[in-house]
Amino acid sequence: MRQAMMKLDDSRPNRDGLLTMFRKTATEVVEKDFHHVVEGSVISELAIDSLGMLEIIGSLERSLRIQIPDESLTGLHTVSDLLDVVEKRMQA
Repeated sequence: MRQAMMKLDDSRPNRDGLLTMFRKTATEVVEKDFHHVVEGSVISELAIDSLGMLEIIGSLERSLRIQIPDESLTGLHTVSDLLDVVEKRMQA
C-alpha cells in the first residue's frame, strides 16, 4: 500500500494519462466533446483554432509544471506529435 501511494505521488502521467489530459483539456477549452480523440488524430482536423491550441498547451504546461518552447510546437500534425513534445519536456 505504501509503495503504491508513493508511486502515485512521485510519478508523472504515462502516455495514456497524457492523452486523457489532452482530451479533457480540449473538451473544456473548445466546449466540444474530444473523448474520441486518439494519438493518430490530426490536429488540424479537430476544429481547434490556434488560440484554442495555445490554451490547451498552456493548461498542460501548468498541470505538468513544464515549459514547452514555441519552436517545439512547429510542425505538429497529430496528437501523438504533441504528446512526444510533452514527454520530452517532462524528462528534461
